[in-house]
Amino acid sequence: MTERINTLLQWIVNGEHKALRAPLDEKTLADVRAQIQREDMPLSKRAARRLRLLLENERVYVREDERIPGIRTILEFPDIYADGERERLLAGHFVHEQGRVCNISSDYEGVLREGLLPRRARAEKTLAEGRGDKDFLEAAIETIDAVLAFADRYADAIPDGAALKDAMRHGAKDFLNALRMFRMLHLSLWVSNVYHNTVGRFDQYMWPYLKADLDKGMTNEEALELIEEFFLTFNRDSDLYTGMQQGDNGQSLMLGGCDKDGNDATNALTGLCLTASLEMRRIDPKINLRVNKNTPLEVYEYCTKLTKQGLGFPQYANDDVVIPGLVKLGYDLEDARNYTVAACWEFIVPGVAMDIPNIGAMPLAEVVREACENGLAGAKDFADFQGSVVEVLNRKAVEITDSVKNIFIEPAPWQSVLMADCLTTGRDISEGAKYNNYGIHGTGLANAVDALAAVRKFVFEEKSIAPAQLLKDMDEDFAADAELLHALRTRAPKMGRDEECDALADWLLEAFAASLRGIRNERGGIFRAGTGSAMYYVWHADHLGATADGRRKGERLPANFSPSLMLSDAGPLSVIRAFARPSLKDAINGGPLTLELHDTVFRNEEGSKKVAQLVRTFIQLGGHQLQLNAVNRETLIDAQKHPEKHRQLIVRVWGWSGHFVQLDRMYQDQIIARTSYSI
Repeated sequence: MTERINTLLQWIVNGEHKALRAPLDEKTLADVRAQIQREDMPLSKRAARRLRLLLENERVYVREDERIPGIRTILEFPDIYADGERERLLAGHFVHEQGRVCNISSDYEGVLREGLLPRRARAEKTLAEGRGDKDFLEAAIETIDAVLAFADRYADAIPDGAALKDAMRHGAKDFLNALRMFRMLHLSLWVSNVYHNTVGRFDQYMWPYLKADLDKGMTNEEALELIEEFFLTFNRDSDLYTGMQQGDNGQSLMLGGCDKDGNDATNALTGLCLTASLEMRRIDPKINLRVNKNTPLEVYEYCTKLTKQGLGFPQYANDDVVIPGLVKLGYDLEDARNYTVAACWEFIVPGVAMDIPNIGAMPLAEVVREACENGLAGAKDFADFQGSVVEVLNRKAVEITDSVKNIFIEPAPWQSVLMADCLTTGRDISEGAKYNNYGIHGTGLANAVDALAAVRKFVFEEKSIAPAQLLKDMDEDFAADAELLHALRTRAPKMGRDEECDALADWLLEAFAASLRGIRNERGGIFRAGTGSAMYYVWHADHLGATADGRRKGERLPANFSPSLMLSDAGPLSVIRAFARPSLKDAINGGPLTLELHDTVFRNEEGSKKVAQLVRTFIQLGGHQLQLNAVNRETLIDAQKHPEKHRQLIVRVWGWSGHFVQLDRMYQDQIIARTSYSI
């Protein structure tokens, strides 16, 4: 890291950049509200006007030592709704999260290549031909003009600003101005009121610009310095763009993978990005890496250096599983090969998809518990009991999919400009795109599998406990049967330790996927089953009673696709073998196996190499997604007691990383409760 980059880094780490922020004065605030909170104006035009006014009121600030400028100076900006209007508009609608476009990936490749003027011309042509939504197209043109004017003000404040002006209009010609252009586009996207704005396949769409500069004599060291400064831009305003918690902002960046023809597309920029993340040690951007069965061990060994830092980077995605899985769901092969991740780990396609990959969740542990209540007593055998599980799955699938109908999504004209086809079709991205699929997470899978295994073993094979007794003990939270509780928690088969759970895991994943198959959402898309959990692993546990695996009421479920928190006597190799399931091809919405490795694993080179070998083994076994965390339970406990001593302690939460001391206590406790493995 150069001295210049370190100075910029410390400026952000110390929070000095926040001194630039200030609220709008009352007169300006009143004027803005009068212009955008107008019920006689279409929402798309209000959204465009809001963006224009915000960008006009932003103060341009450029440090003398920075080359990639762009920072927020306005703390808050009014919404587009008049008092009480939003509640009236949303009445009777399903509203996902904030009711705004989120979690999609822009067509950065196309915008960087051609600039904004061809897109403006496209909108004008569609408008002149009388196609599409006139209000939307006019709003889109207004956003283009607003962003160009905003970028011009920054260009006028830097010595070589003419190149940035040209890039914004006609496409980038070099690496530096491609990075600057991205910053203008991405900053404007954030302030346009959409969120979880992903970065996409950065090393693919930025490589042509870097390659051209390298061919002209740019050194790797000069390129790395630019990348590190660029990575810092994601941290200037990230505290203003929070999700469930600080850090949950969706700034996920994908590296590696194949091109549209299936050839390996890893390049020099891939490695430079990994090095930049390693040196910067920031939670943004969040690094993801596409790999396959042929990825060299050396790549995993280098990536293990990042894991050692405790950031939870990189998160791995296996092309050998993900691409066929997406094709099976109906994605074109070329689009499937171009996949990236949404805010956390859900698989999406840049530029052409308005998928909502986290619209709901199937509570798998609850499904098995309900099946016990409804069908265990009358089941002739275990196969008959499995039929009860399928009945509950199918019923809940209908309930979940019915609950997300008549969706409301606020228009997003600027995001639409950054997509591939919206200006040609004349339709806002909030109305849909080429792909309009919904993702359904599956929480508590390991607990559900363990409960199935326990029922099979104790009720149907050994017949050591009667169905009525098990149900009574579950209803009483095992308070009067310590012996059974101990047996369920320790002697019963557990996914990740006992191979007899493997077939049950495949069966449950396939049954989950089958419960959604054939159901269409109101936009014509499908429902994709997945192995993630997002925040649902907390919510579903809150009201879930005791389960047949020995989990007591109030005990947490694991995050994502992970072993039960009760599993403490299995090694990491056993776990990765169990979680590399062939049925993942049917449940490919995304959701990584999440493993905590004790930080002592990384204290020597041999341990780090074993971690790299572990990752490669998981991929070669057919695992679809993996994230590893380096943790120390004692340090985490001390951080709860003395947060002032651990302000820079970073942990992986579910699909994002955050500062441990800034997390709500329930998230801290769940992270502490996870099993940390040694190798």
